[in-house]
Amino acid sequence: MPRYWMVTNRKVGSTGLTGERGDGLTFWTATDGPLDRLSAWTKVSRERFQALLTGTANKFALLKDENFNEQQQHVSLFVHGYNNDWKDAARRYASICKALYHGEGGLGECVLFTWPSDGQTTSYLPDRRDARASAADLAELLDGFYVWLLDRQEAATRDPKLACRAKVSVIAHSMGNYVLQKAAQMAWSRRNQPLLVSLINQLVMVAADVDNDLFASGETTDGSDGDALANLTYRITALYSGLDQVLGVSAGLKHFGKRRLGRSGIPNGTPRPDNVWDVDCTPFFEQGPKTKSGIHSAYFEHPDTLALMKHVLVGTDRGVLFSRGALTPGTSARPSS
Repeated sequence: MPRYWMVTNRKVGSTGLTGERGDGLTFWTATDGPLDRLSAWTKVSRERFQALLTGTANKFALLKDENFNEQQQHVSLFVHGYNNDWKDAARRYASICKALYHGEGGLGECVLFTWPSDGQTTSYLPDRRDARASAADLAELLDGFYVWLLDRQEAATRDPKLACRAKVSVIAHSMGNYVLQKAAQMAWSRRNQPLLVSLINQLVMVAADVDNDLFASGETTDGSDGDALANLTYRITALYSGLDQVLGVSAGLKHFGKRRLGRSGIPNGTPRPDNVWDVDCTPFFEQGPKTKSGIHSAYFEHPDTLALMKHVLVGTDRGVLFSRGALTPGTSARPSS
């Protein structure tokens, strides 16, 4: 069975995936690396991809006792961010699989969704246009996950042994959160609100390049992007740091000057849904070991932030995170469900 999974709307070139949007989604699997070489990947049909991924998830342990909920394995989606060409995205995905999903204690399976970011530091605005254009393709993928979950729920009413054996979770980085934000709105609308089941169990928004008032509607249903995302998800965790200079540039390029969620967190005193919280990760970067990358990508290299992500994904309660030391005393964490 494959160990790596990729869905993309990039155009396929002679030696790799390009920075242009292709004609719909293509599906790929791999058993080994290096993942930044297209020769390591096998292109498969949508139906074959779904059958292989479903078959893998069906081999996860069926938990008979709800007290072991945190041990349930995941089928996760990783959506990369701005300034990532395909090779950058593949290498980042490989590191996430190694750190969080594979090996003893691994979370399960992770799928890379790679969209045509231009991969150039001068291309912020074109990337933002690419992100918005890619939202429909990601919405199509999310809708497929939703149909799968609904099918498992209905099957479980006939036979508990047919219940879904995987949680669906998402890690989105940087402008990948903007792609997800727009895709969530489309998926939510497509299913005519409200959903019968939660689509995403845990969403980790890493250094999110989105407006920091995204969830300002709070518990009010207003049909906004934040409202859609909160309704699609059981719990949303936003990781941020004021040390992130990349998001400082991002905010400056937006003429209306709204601050970035991944740089400043959710504004104090503003409403928010009760399943949304944020964590200031600055103390990790100031007190812990130095990483090779700048702060914007250091979340995926720092051992403490990786450990925090894993705790969040399995569904550990915020209070328990403090008691286990996953949140340092100097780390700011704000409301959670």
